[in-house]
Formats: sequence, structure tokens, C-alpha cells
Amino acid sequence: MLNRGGRPAEMSDVAVTGGRLDEATRLRSIIETQREINEVILDPDEVMRVVTERAQEMTGASGAVVELVEGDEMVYRAASGSAAASVGLRLNAAASLSGLCVRTGEVLLCDDAELDIRVDLEACRRIGVRSMVVVPLVHRGAAVGVLKVVSPVPHAFGADDTEALELLAGFIATSLTNASAYREESERAMHDPLTGLPNRVLLIDRLDHALRASARTHSSIAVFFIDLDGFKGVNDTCGHAVGDGLLCLVAAYLRAAMRTSDTVARFGGDEFVVVCENATARAEDDIRARIVGAVSRAASAVAEGPHVGASIGVAWNTDGASTPSALLEQADDAMYVEKRTRVEAR
Repeated sequence: MLNRGGRPAEMSDVAVTGGRLDEATRLRSIIETQREINEVILDPDEVMRVVTERAQEMTGASGAVVELVEGDEMVYRAASGSAAASVGLRLNAAASLSGLCVRTGEVLLCDDAELDIRVDLEACRRIGVRSMVVVPLVHRGAAVGVLKVVSPVPHAFGADDTEALELLAGFIATSLTNASAYREESERAMHDPLTGLPNRVLLIDRLDHALRASARTHSSIAVFFIDLDGFKGVNDTCGHAVGDGLLCLVAAYLRAAMRTSDTVARFGGDEFVVVCENATARAEDDIRARIVGAVSRAASAVAEGPHVGASIGVAWNTDGASTPSALLEQADDAMYVEKRTRVEAR
């Protein structure tokens, strides 16, 4: 909630000078901001929310904004105070002070928008801005956005405001870096390094989510367990490099053959799993044919070594009452039955 000055209401209980926090109070606010951010450091959206609120408070601004670059535009992604209603606003990066800040990587101060040719004057008038400070958000060596405070009066900001904003912008940059590193590490931990497919851990997680959704919607799930017949002969005859290449091709062709909503995973070795949500029993033969076709195309592309085919087992869940482990075990058992039947028929 804002008081008549446009600042958060809780500021009435702290020392201010000319609408801004005094030096000691500002220092305490920065320390408190760091504590809050440490609790949500892997959530950039929450970090941006905290920072905009603190930036407004520390500078006595009427509002604060985090803008991120999206193509040729600067997009309001978080905002507080008088700017809060403008979340989602898009500005032409080539014609705004924020875009100039990103291009130059420099802190920019506008004392009066009516006299500053660098600003998007129409946008400033539309949201009631006369002065502002814009600080770049640097992620991995490049400016990806800005932190900005605004005021409806000219000459509202000074050097102390710039210093506080640069520090707060650093908090956002750290959060973006940490969150990106966390996502990348999570991606590596959840995907097979050879094929790039989801690994067994991610497969079980997705299957668990699918089962929960199935229980709510009363839809069916089909789990196809695939084992490559003759794959050991490829490794033995042609070498592991060729075998690895074949696995990558199988992964690529399986992904291309399935719906985007299906999960294609590498279970381990030469075993793959396909999870089809909202599937019907009538589609089983078609899915099997697509899997066989994908494996056949991959094997043909290698064009050397023993014949490679696929044994496929399927398990169905129709009421959401099963578990990921149970479905995978049923599909695995069915696959071995098919493999054994094929061997006995020779």
C-alpha cells in the first residue's frame, strides 16, 4: 500500500531525508534485502519483485521497474508503486532510455523527460514519469535488462540513488546466474548425456505426474518398453562408437515419430521407454508401428553390422491407480515375453 507521497506505507516508520532513506537506514534495508533474496535466490521472478519494492523504498521513487530484453523490445517484468499496473508493457528498445542503457551497459540518469531526447516521451507521459534512473542488469557479461526507478517530478534522483540501484541490480544478476546454473545442472542430472533424452529419474517423475493427471481426468496412459535386438552385435562387430551413434539415431527418430506430448526416455543401455498420455487401445498398433519404423530407419542409416530390430512391451493404466515402478515393470515383462516368443519362433 502507498501513502500520498507514492512510497510504501511502511516507510513512515523509518528515517527519511528528502523522501529517501537516510544512510544508516538504507544500509539496514540493503542487508534486509539480501536476507530476503537469499531465501528465494533460485526464483528470479521473486527476486525481481523484492528488488523493485526495495528500490522504490530506498530512493523515495514513485515506482520501480525491472525490464528485460525480448527481441527489439524492453518488457516490464516486475514493477512496484506507480508502475505496478504497467507490468507487461512493451517499449521499443531502439527509442527508449532503457534500450540505450542495455546497448551501452552504462547507468543513465534522466532529470527531466520533457527535455531529454533519449527517452520515449510518449511512454513517459502515458505513465506519468518526469525523471528516472536506469541501471543495467548484467548476466554472463551482457546486459539483459534494466532496473529503473521513476518519479512524476523532475530532478528526483541523485548519486546516492544510483549507488543503491547498482547494488540492487547486482542482486538480480546473481539470482539470474544462480538460477541458470541450477537449471543447467538439473538438466544435466535429468537427461542422458549421450542421447539428450530424459533419463530414468526424469522418466519416473514425468510418469508420476501423468498418473496423477490420469486419476483426475480418468484418461489412459500407455507405457512402451523398447529393447534393441541385435545391438550387442553392433558393439562387438563395429565398435562402441558406431553403437553410440546408433543409439543417438534411435533417440532422434523416436522423438520425431512420437507426439510432442509423449515422453521418449532412455531407460539404460539399449533400452528406451515411450510414455503416451491420453492414449487409446485402438492406437497401440499404430504406436508400435511408429516405434518399429523409427528403429528401422536408425539401423538403416548406420548401414553396417548385424540386423537391429526392436522388442516392444506395453503396459496400460486406465484408472490412475498404478505407480510408475509398477507400470514400467509390467511393460518390461511384456517386452521380454515378446522377445522370448520371437526367439522361439525362429
